Amino acid sequence: MPDSTKPYFMCGIAGWYRRSGRPVDRRAITAQCEAILHRGPDQDGLLVEGDFGFGMRRLSIVDLAGGQQPVISEDGCHALTFNGEIYNHLELRRELEAAGHRFRSVSDTETILVAWQQWGDAAWARLEGMFAIALWDRPQRRLTLVRDPLGIKPLYITEQMGGLAYASEIKALLPLPDHAFSVDPHAVHSYFSFGHVRPPQSIYSQVRSLAPGHLLTIGPEGESRSRAYWSLRFQEGPRQSEADWIAQFREIWLATVRRHMQADVPVGTFLSGGVDSSAVTAAMARVTGQPVRAYTIGFQEARFDETAHARDVARHLGCEHIVRVVDLQDARDLLPRIQHCYDEPFADPAAVPSWYLAEAASQDLKVVLAGDGGDEIFAGYRRHANEARSLRNASWLPALRPLSRALQALPDLPSRQVTRLRRSLDRQCDMARLPDGYSRFFARTEIVSAALREAIYQPSYHAEQASRGTFTNLRDEFFPETGDVPADGMEQFLLADTLLQLPGQMLTKVDRASMAHSLEVRVPFLSHKLVDWAATMPMSMKLRGNLGKYVVRKAVEPWLPPGLLDRPKQGFKMPLAQWFRGEFGRYARSVWHDSGASRAGYLDSAAVDQLFRQHATGAHDHSRILYAIAIFALWWQGRSTARPEWAGRVPF
Repeated sequence: MPDSTKPYFMCGIAGWYRRSGRPVDRRAITAQCEAILHRGPDQDGLLVEGDFGFGMRRLSIVDLAGGQQPVISEDGCHALTFNGEIYNHLELRRELEAAGHRFRSVSDTETILVAWQQWGDAAWARLEGMFAIALWDRPQRRLTLVRDPLGIKPLYITEQMGGLAYASEIKALLPLPDHAFSVDPHAVHSYFSFGHVRPPQSIYSQVRSLAPGHLLTIGPEGESRSRAYWSLRFQEGPRQSEADWIAQFREIWLATVRRHMQADVPVGTFLSGGVDSSAVTAAMARVTGQPVRAYTIGFQEARFDETAHARDVARHLGCEHIVRVVDLQDARDLLPRIQHCYDEPFADPAAVPSWYLAEAASQDLKVVLAGDGGDEIFAGYRRHANEARSLRNASWLPALRPLSRALQALPDLPSRQVTRLRRSLDRQCDMARLPDGYSRFFARTEIVSAALREAIYQPSYHAEQASRGTFTNLRDEFFPETGDVPADGMEQFLLADTLLQLPGQMLTKVDRASMAHSLEVRVPFLSHKLVDWAATMPMSMKLRGNLGKYVVRKAVEPWLPPGLLDRPKQGFKMPLAQWFRGEFGRYARSVWHDSGASRAGYLDSAAVDQLFRQHATGAHDHSRILYAIAIFALWWQGRSTARPEWAGRVPF
């Protein structure tokens, strides 16, 4: 829905506050910005003064002059760079103009700056959008960094030698002179446990991410300070009927999608045919008078292909439907290039189809909407149904523990169904022993068991990490007990999903895949106003029996083909087991050895070789951990070329 007063651009930001009067050379900030050229290939903007400098890369479509960053306040006291989009900036602008402020451009960047001048740090929670912001207070020589409430846009920080540097991606920190970046052993353990490094950690000991919904300030002296300006709080909402909740969601959803479609360029959508992407596409079709351009990834293998469902939705809604069929052989060969986007090992197999989807859309468009976040906010994953089942059965499951132990003592039986049943019973009994939803969240999001990690870790490394990695220890690390936490186990689980899994895995995947192709992906399910409202909803409106996203399904059902929402959730799946039994398995094993990862001191080389052999013969399916090992080896191999040769040695 074009709006002639809405500029469109996206970018990456970076900066360095060296402090103590030590000058920042312009070349350092230029090098940072060049490292994230893909995030904004059209323009750059820099400001360097004394011991502070910051800059950005910009992809601009309109308002080339007015949207230039950094934006300087009318009095010259403040400067701001920003990555993202503010969807309610026109409403905020009207309010600010009524308060006497004048604007020199139609840029939402200037709206942010003026809003902060009017409301101070209270402005951040009033912004509806996705953003990472750097605000420089010239008189006070104070830097403020801000990240959007749900962590849609990334922001990484390193504090070394008395200064602070930040960037949209880790690769834009690496060029800084005299900075150290050493691999964090605990982050490696986090990666092999969950397939990605849990935020706010990064793979490097010296780098962390700013938490979603937080701001950080640092002045010329003293330590940096971080605090939350927004937090997710579950609370009881109004007592109303199911029909009222559904109608209210439908109203809020249409308004949210309409705001997310504001742009001076065509806006498309990612369409898989699942609940979330169909809900986005259907809402777009209702709020625009033109056919929506929808993009779908297809696979030649029928069991991985969802194009038929997406085609039904597109036909029903009158969309212009573009299907890109991926050759999985080509996808496998692109893994080194895809992994390079993430700056740290990232073993979500869905990164591969996400890459292709972004590539396909970027050939025609610069903005698309996607359904990411719907599962986390409205309890749509299978693990949410399993958690609810565990809570219902918590009173009697422990009594089955002796039976579970007896079954585990039996030798493996030829029946796979019996084996699965035995393992499922054992897992459910283990879950019942965990004390809260946080602990069960960590247990349910592991990619491999603790026993398998013990089998492949170097003994000394396992001894170092084992005590830190228990589920209750992880709970205490990430969710230290405060007075403001939900008491309900299901709400604890959803909170952990939203604060950890969402920014650490899902949004990281979306941001890197899209930014690698200079494509902006907007996610209306993660408007914090919608999330706030959803947190007041009864759990029965989210999860009804084993059916997740109940309110979403009921709200959009009349807009979609009959029966479409009845099929089970599929998601992006890759033929990992097949890959590792063929040529790719041999390639991955050679990368494991040739990269030096086998000698890094984390995994036992002989134990990993055994995994490759067992999988190749079909004795076991180790594809999930082998994929994580292959990605780690590719990352380890690329580490040596991640920093320019002069970085850390030639002072500016």
